[in-house]
Amino acid sequence: YNNTTMSIFVAKEVFLTKGIGRHKEKLASFEEALRDAKIARYNLVHVSSIFPPHCKVIPRQKGVEKLKPGQILHCVLSRNTVNENHRLIASSVGLAIPKDRAQYGYISEHHTFGETDEQTGEYAEDLAALMLSTIQGIEFGSETTWDQKEEIWKVSGKIVKSTNVTQSAIGVEGAWTTVVAAAVFVF
Repeated sequence: YNNTTMSIFVAKEVFLTKGIGRHKEKLASFEEALRDAKIARYNLVHVSSIFPPHCKVIPRQKGVEKLKPGQILHCVLSRNTVNENHRLIASSVGLAIPKDRAQYGYISEHHTFGETDEQTGEYAEDLAALMLSTIQGIEFGSETTWDQKEEIWKVSGKIVKSTNVTQSAIGVEGAWTTVVAAAVFVF
């Protein structure tokens, strides 16, 4: 291995996407959610939570245009499914990018029952920022609230941006409902 060979495995770009699917078959509802998210034509490989140094967030459409059907696609994926009528589900991916772009950031996945898009997305975003803060030397006491942590992150100036992509849905009678949210890496 050399640096050139290994650098092809570090994503240069990432896009965020989300989708919802419904079908009488559980697997088919997942497929429908992937189609809605525009990532069903690829072989998805789930990866953990690192946002690569110097990586750029691009619009979904621009990212999808760079892909070829059947290719292996690395992503951080959050998925939730339900077959209960009126049950609220959500899936979210949060992203925290450090101010120093030569450093890595964090991506978190989170899924819930009974929480809105806003609640689920904010939690996923806060989780990514919390993970990033632990390597940035930002200290919190055990009693620090989420709002206090967010203020400390902003004041520290070490986290430049945090965001999320979240999909929620309410289950319907006679069908599986699946929601997905993903950060998809483009090499």
